[in-house]
Amino acid sequence: MANRLFVGSLSWGTNDDQLKNFFGSVGTVISANVIVDRDSNRSKGFGFVEMSTDEEAKKAISELNGKDLDGRNIIVSEARPREENSRR
Repeated sequence: MANRLFVGSLSWGTNDDQLKNFFGSVGTVISANVIVDRDSNRSKGFGFVEMSTDEEAKKAISELNGKDLDGRNIIVSEARPREENSRR
């Protein structure tokens, strides 16, 4: 298992620091990024978190999936490898 996680169903107001603090309750967070639209600078409602170990990533999935963050029940799962974008 990879230690990079997909986090979906985020509130529009959730930022990187809030995401990092939330996941910090289950382990060491290497990075936490909320994906934003480059034109409007508004959250797209999902992000990625990288935990320091695979065990912490598994713990984050089991303990935080479906939990409330900023009034939304978030989705936490293993991130899939990034696919090449044919538009570039």
